[in-house]
Amino acid sequence: MTKQRILSGIQTTGDLHLGNYLGAIRNWVEIQEQYDSYLFMADLHAITVPHDPKVLASTTRRVAATYLACGINPKQATIFIQSHISAHAELAWILNCITPLNWLERMIQFKEKALKQGEDVSVGLLDYPVLQAADILLYEPDHVPVGEDQRQHLELTRDIAQRVNYKFGTETQPILKVPNPLIRKEGARVMSLADGTRKMSKSDPSELSRISILDTNDAIATKIKKCKTDPTRGLEFGNPDRPECNNLLTLYMLLSGQTQATVAAECAEIGWGQFKPLLTETTIAAIAPIRDRYDEILAEPGYLDTVLREGREKAETLANATLSKVKNALGFAPMI
Repeated sequence: MTKQRILSGIQTTGDLHLGNYLGAIRNWVEIQEQYDSYLFMADLHAITVPHDPKVLASTTRRVAATYLACGINPKQATIFIQSHISAHAELAWILNCITPLNWLERMIQFKEKALKQGEDVSVGLLDYPVLQAADILLYEPDHVPVGEDQRQHLELTRDIAQRVNYKFGTETQPILKVPNPLIRKEGARVMSLADGTRKMSKSDPSELSRISILDTNDAIATKIKKCKTDPTRGLEFGNPDRPECNNLLTLYMLLSGQTQATVAAECAEIGWGQFKPLLTETTIAAIAPIRDRYDEILAEPGYLDTVLREGREKAETLANATLSKVKNALGFAPMI
């Protein structure tokens, strides 16, 4: 029986962190045998904010190697770099001409990021949800693994696909497949170590706000030692007045593989002085094997290049077929 397909990707704006791993990559690893997975490095999205062109390529390759180190199997999943397939940008332009401007202006993340950038905010920052829609629709996935914070973007993708189908297709012959979200209940939103009310992010200027998957053991220990806590003894889940407590307990639960009930019972009577070493030990135990595998991947001549080349060739075939279908429906002259 043919597997259902999923599609997902992460921006290449820096080394991946625990939020990326627990909220996305670990889920990809767990379901890669069940689904036909297309997983990409979103380097076109990385330039919607100011970036350093000297490190973009190397960062993209580091993210690809991290995918593999976390357990993504290139024999089961298709791994590719977004900018290596021109159909992404071409379909994004076509969808731009179909998407109403007010659909983009209401996007929450644009409003938040635009406030930070002020007058330097780019058209790309407003428009990247359309590129994201193109990323998804090109590969006709059945499901898109997303966190709750990305649900609005997937709804926009669904709206765009349905608009294309309504304007240029028929009920029995739609042009684009409308995907469904695949949301992980636990770990879908990992919060900052510096502020339990904000999502862990690569764009946060403070390195202490996040634990990167490639951090050394000493760096992990330092970040957990300095992370924000509260003065209350006894740790608990779900108290809205203790966001850092909830976040750190959730990290411990996810990294240790225990249930919430077990962690709650274990930590109910202890203080931060006892808990932080426990979290440090658990985090290092989870990350160290990934970091070691990452080093092995980069040390193997040509391996990463082969994975990315084979991934691009497979993904490009599928993407170009979808793009051709869209262009034919819109009436573009065929290539001679």
